[in-house]
Amino acid sequence: MAIQKFEHPLIHYGNKTRKSYEVMKEAENYLPGGVTANIKHFPPYPIVMEKANGALVEDVDGNQYIDYLMAYGSLALGHGASEIKSAMIEQIDQEGTNLFGTPHKMEITFAKKIMEHYPSMEKVRFTNSGTEATLLAVRLATAYTGKNRIAKFEGHYHGGYNDVLYSINPPLNEAGTEEEPNAVPESAGLDMTGLKPLILPFNQAEAAEKLIREHADELAAIIIEPVQGGFIPAEQSFMTKLREVTNELGIIFIFDEVKTGYRVALGGAQAIYQVNPDMTTLGKVIGGGFPVGLVGGKEEILNISCPKASGDVFNASESKTSTAKEILFHSGTYNGHPTILAAGLATIQRLEKDFANVVSNTNILKANIEDIGKKAGVPLKAIGVGSIFSVVCTTEANILHYRDLQKTDLSLRKEIDFHLISEGIYTKPMNRYSVSTAHGEEELKKTIQAYEKVLFDRLRGSSI
Repeated sequence: MAIQKFEHPLIHYGNKTRKSYEVMKEAENYLPGGVTANIKHFPPYPIVMEKANGALVEDVDGNQYIDYLMAYGSLALGHGASEIKSAMIEQIDQEGTNLFGTPHKMEITFAKKIMEHYPSMEKVRFTNSGTEATLLAVRLATAYTGKNRIAKFEGHYHGGYNDVLYSINPPLNEAGTEEEPNAVPESAGLDMTGLKPLILPFNQAEAAEKLIREHADELAAIIIEPVQGGFIPAEQSFMTKLREVTNELGIIFIFDEVKTGYRVALGGAQAIYQVNPDMTTLGKVIGGGFPVGLVGGKEEILNISCPKASGDVFNASESKTSTAKEILFHSGTYNGHPTILAAGLATIQRLEKDFANVVSNTNILKANIEDIGKKAGVPLKAIGVGSIFSVVCTTEANILHYRDLQKTDLSLRKEIDFHLISEGIYTKPMNRYSVSTAHGEEELKKTIQAYEKVLFDRLRGSSI
C-alpha cells in the first residue's frame, strides 16, 4: 500500500494516523484490501480503532474522537453501554448458556416488544443481519405471490446479494433517464443473465407509478428505504401513492427499516408516514451492537415459513414424501440468539425513556451546523429525521433523491470530513451522522466548536 504525497488536509491525516497506516499495511498481507468488509475501507486508508467508551473512540495512535459513525447507526446507546453489558451477563448467569439451539422464551418477549412499536407486524422471524432480513423478505414475497421479480429504488441499499445489488451509486452516464433508471450492477460476480430488479425513481410518484403499472404482472414486491440512506426522507404524498398502487395491484410492499428503525422514530418511518407495509425489515439498533435482523409483517405472508414434519430440508423421511419445496425454507442456528435479544431488549427499553432527548440533541446539532455554515459562507445543509442525518454541501432548497445528491459538492463534504477528523470528530468520510444517548452537552459543544474552526479557518486555501 503506497502512500501518495498528501495534499492538505490529508497531510494532517497522514501525520496523525501513522500507526493506522502501518496496521493496514500489515493487514493487507492477510485480508483482501486489509479489511473484512468493503464498507470499512476509505482512501487513502481507514483509521484503525483500538478502544471505545460512550461517545468516544480511540485509534491505535492514541487519538480520541467523538464518534458519529456509531457502527453505521447500530450503537444507539453508544459504546459499551452498561445496560447492555448487564443484560447479557444476567441472561447467561440465569439461563446458564449463551445459546440453546432450541426455542426459548426471550424470542416471545422480544417479538412482543417489537410489535408494540410496529403494529404492522402480525408475525416475525429473526435473522442474523439486516441483509439476511431483506433477503428473507424478498423470498417470502416471491413465494407468496408466485412472481419472481422485484422492484427497488435508485440510490437505495438493501444488502450485498444478487437480487438487490443494483443502482445504489450508479454513474450518472450509465444510469439512464431520471424517470426510467437503468439497472446498473454494483459488483462483479453478479449473474448478469438473471432477472434484474426493476429500478424505480425515488420521490417521483407519477414516474414510479407508471413503471409499476407497466410491470405489475411480473412484480412480486417493491422494497424501499422510506428514508433513503437514512437521511433523505420520502415525501408523504409519494409514500401514500405507493401504498395505494401496491394494494391495488397485489404487489407486496416492503419497508427496509434497517437504518431507520428506532432511529427516525421508535416505530420507524412507518410511524411517521402512517403507512403500513406488508413486511418490514429491521436490524442494527435492535441488537444493541450485536448481529441481528428481523422480518415482520402480515401473518398470511410470514406463515409461509411455518415448518411441517415432512417439509424440512434436513428431514430424512422414511416415507420419501418430503414436501420441502412447498414450504419456504428459512433457518439459522443463531436466529433469535438469546444473549443478543437480551442486549436488544435493554437497548429498546432505554430508548423508550430517552429517545426524545436524543432527537432533541440531534436537532440542536443540525441547527448549529447549518448556522455555522451560513455565517462562514459555506453552502451546507444538515438533512435527516430523528437521530440520524447527513451534511450535504449545497444551496438547493431540497434534496429529494440520489441524483439530487450527486449534484451537491461532494468534494467539499469530503474535505470537511477530513478536517473534522483532525479536530477529533469522526464519521467515515461522506457518511451520515448517528447520534446516541451517549452524545450529551459536552460532545455537542466540542462538535460545534470543531465545525466553527473547520469552516472559518481550516477550509481556506485547502483542497483534496
